[in-house]
Amino acid sequence: QVQLVESGGGLVQSGGSLRLSCAASGSIFSIPAMAWYRQAPGKQRELVARINSGAETNYADSVKGRFTISRDNAKNTVFLQMNSLKPEDTAVYYCNAHVRYSIQSPAYDYWGQGTQVTVSS
Repeated sequence: QVQLVESGGGLVQSGGSLRLSCAASGSIFSIPAMAWYRQAPGKQRELVARINSGAETNYADSVKGRFTISRDNAKNTVFLQMNSLKPEDTAVYYCNAHVRYSIQSPAYDYWGQGTQVTVSS
């Protein structure tokens, strides 16, 4: 089993910053990719940013230039630095990890419990 524990959400004014963290623990051989998704009320969950074990990243167009994803492979932790926040960034943010149990196993998807980010105007 693998657990993802998120932290760092909260309430911030428009233009402010927040930093989210997500630590993975459990039966982990490697984590080929980690990502952040978000879901606003009445909307589908969407990809915000993804990073692989080689530190290659990709971002949703709506956050490019404002958000930065990074990871600490030794600690199985992924971060999301969010700057210049806007009210439309308000959502529950979910951590996602593709986890391999061994060198031969496929990667399985795991999700964190979600952390609320609210940006006031």
